[in-house]
Formats: sequence, C-alpha cells, structure tokens
Amino acid sequence: MCERKAVLSELNGPVSARIMFIGEAPGRKGADQTRMPFSGDQSGRNFDRFLASIGLSRDHIFITSAALCNPRSDSGANRKPTKVELSNCSNFLRQTIQIINPVVVVTLGSVALEALRSIEPHNLNLKESAAKIQRWDGRVLVPIYHPSPQVLASHRREAEQLNDYKVVARAIEQARQGLSG
Repeated sequence: MCERKAVLSELNGPVSARIMFIGEAPGRKGADQTRMPFSGDQSGRNFDRFLASIGLSRDHIFITSAALCNPRSDSGANRKPTKVELSNCSNFLRQTIQIINPVVVVTLGSVALEALRSIEPHNLNLKESAAKIQRWDGRVLVPIYHPSPQVLASHRREAEQLNDYKVVARAIEQARQGLSG
C-alpha cells in the first residue's frame, strides 16, 4: 500500500484524548476520501450514532486504524488488510498509542483486536471478548464489533451494538473514577 496516503492527522482527534478507538483500515468511500477516520460512509454514520448514544463526541476521542491506508482488491473494492500490511503498520499503531497514551482503548472489529497483539500480546478474540472490559498493556480495553452495515446485518445487530457502547461508557466511567481516586 506504499502508493496510498495514510489517514493520520489532526482529523483523527485531539492528542490529549484519553479514549482511543481503533478500526480496521480507512474505507475507500469514507476515510480514504475525507481523510478522517469513520467519516463519509455508512460505517462512519453508524459510528457517530453509536457514539452519540452514550454522549461521546469526536472532540473527546482519538480514532486510528490497524492499517493506516486503504487496502483495495484488484477491482478497487475494500478488502481486509493482509498480515504483512498489518505488520508494516504495527509500529505506527504502537507509536500512536504511546503518543496519545489513552486510558481506554476500544477496538472496532477483530482486525483491530488482532493488531494489538503485536504491541502487547493477549489471548482475546472478538467472539468471546466482545463488550467485556479487559486489561491490556496497563489500560482498559473494550473490544466491540465494527459498525459497518455488513456487520450490523450479519453478526451484531443495532440493539446489540448500542448495548456494546453502554459497556464502553461504563469502562470510561471506571477509568475516570480510577484516575480521580
């Protein structure tokens, strides 16, 4: 993906954010066009709606991806990043986590959760760990499903995803209490 532009700038969110969301990769109709993660497509609209359901806005979070560039198939469609592509981006993800230093990390989908293994090993998988508050690398981690229309239609319906975001809100509140206590 060397010929592609990475989606990483001030549009990802404030460097002072204590909450970080990590997605899979920029979508070709979304972030690859807008240069802002989870914007310009249905996944972005779903993400914004889910954030709003727990009173969160983009002003208070930092959003990045396991792969910083849009992986495309030969036909031009989005595709899942390969292990090599994720490995090539892992140092950027590691550095981004170090710079932002979030208290709460939320992974959006299995690719993002898997990408964290190269930074600090874990044995979590999305199916068993979804919407469960975990400890990872000295932080609070909440793996949840990706907000894409495909996932909403096949794996995790809207009501379930809205409940997952309530768990994210609880994790944020627990982290806040831990910081002030």
